[in-house]
Amino acid sequence: MTAHMTGTREEWLEARLKLLDAEKDLTRRSDELARRRQELKDLFRGRSQLLVYHFMFGPDYAAGCPSCSAIADGFNGSVVHLTNHDVTLAAVSRAPLAKLQAYKRRMGWTFPWASSVGSDFNFDFKVSFTEEQQQEGGIEYNYRRESGAPLVGRDTAEWKEGPVAQNAEMTGTDVPTYTRERPGMSAFVREDGAVYHTYSAYARGLDALWGMYQWLDRAPRGRNEKGLWWRRNDEYDKH
Repeated sequence: MTAHMTGTREEWLEARLKLLDAEKDLTRRSDELARRRQELKDLFRGRSQLLVYHFMFGPDYAAGCPSCSAIADGFNGSVVHLTNHDVTLAAVSRAPLAKLQAYKRRMGWTFPWASSVGSDFNFDFKVSFTEEQQQEGGIEYNYRRESGAPLVGRDTAEWKEGPVAQNAEMTGTDVPTYTRERPGMSAFVREDGAVYHTYSAYARGLDALWGMYQWLDRAPRGRNEKGLWWRRNDEYDKH
């Protein structure tokens, strides 16, 4: 038997107004979810498969990550071939769209590039993190939790210098700001109007997407690396 609460008209009205606030919040969240679903569908551009490269370009970056830029140089030429094989390849970053478009023109790229600023997209796929998460040591990336708070744990102590610090400087940020964004890729398929997430990879899982490394691995001296040797495609000395 269902138990019903009883009370005065004023008590009922107070409870109903609290419920109304919750209903409005649910409606707003439902509207936002629908908007995000529609934006994701738009990225498919009429195709059934979507590959997203999570490009490190945060709102506070002055320029895109040089490492992500080297990867993008490699896949930019593949877009036309994938497009004609029912696959859309696009990048997504948290920087404002105008900043992404300006950088895209600078680099000479043609792939679609969407801004996720103001949405939870990057956070949902564990490629962006808040300053609070960083300070509290609450970052889970590449399917594991990083030890320690920023730059003090075993996983991140070496970031104070070396390639990560160099990359941060090249994006016009400091190491904490730079490392609140992370690289990755995600795959989606659209079937019967629904969108399904099928795969994501991060960190060294992206190695195969670095086109230049596939060539270097077959060169006589291999990768032959001493620190961060690559630059953006317009920053090399002309020979």
